[in-house]
Amino acid sequence: MEVLLATLIVLAGSFVQTAIGFGLAVIAAPLLFFIDPDYVPAPITVAALTLSLANAWRFRQSISFSGLKFAIYGRIPGTVAGGLLVFWIDQRTLGLWLGLSVLAAVWLSLGRVEFRPTRPAMFSAGFLSGFMGTSTSIGGPPMALVLQHQTVDFIRANMAAFFIVSCLLTLMMLATVDRFGPEQALLSLPFLPATLLGYWLAMRSVHLITSRMLRLGSLVLCGMAGLAAVFSYWF
Repeated sequence: MEVLLATLIVLAGSFVQTAIGFGLAVIAAPLLFFIDPDYVPAPITVAALTLSLANAWRFRQSISFSGLKFAIYGRIPGTVAGGLLVFWIDQRTLGLWLGLSVLAAVWLSLGRVEFRPTRPAMFSAGFLSGFMGTSTSIGGPPMALVLQHQTVDFIRANMAAFFIVSCLLTLMMLATVDRFGPEQALLSLPFLPATLLGYWLAMRSVHLITSRMLRLGSLVLCGMAGLAAVFSYWF
């Protein structure tokens, strides 16, 4: 029953990320952590890598490698910092950090914070994405904030391309600190078909949902998931 619930959560997150460019880990990670802490961060990162490969291929003509390279430069030291955090803190504290990260992302999304994809902004977003992505599997919000005023296809394509590199770096770092191995790989297997099904459904039905409806719905779900992760620290 827990595996079925976890795969349904991943399917929903995959649908949202395909529609708006990010959201799989933001939605799924806190809920999966509540079901089983071992699902975070490695198995959900494997699912994110799978989805990113599919989206990057679908929107490959909109990828801008010249802009992404600065984000990737920042991603490398951010990944190391996030890996050290995972190594130093216990899973209960990691759950609190995960919940607070999600709530911070929701707060920024609801505000009037406006960023532009300049070189320093892309580097900073890459660093924060690496730090948050490796420690909690939630690395999308910093990049999404920087790219939020670009075209929809540009956001989807470049977020996906960035996530491919990000997920690979995260998994390598997690393997280094003994948080990604055969056990975590086995846990991730049920997520792969759920991830691809969410992608397939989004590509065929997302035109029926307005961007405002999807954004508000995802923010509400993210807020609930973040609060659940924070409360689980005390209860």
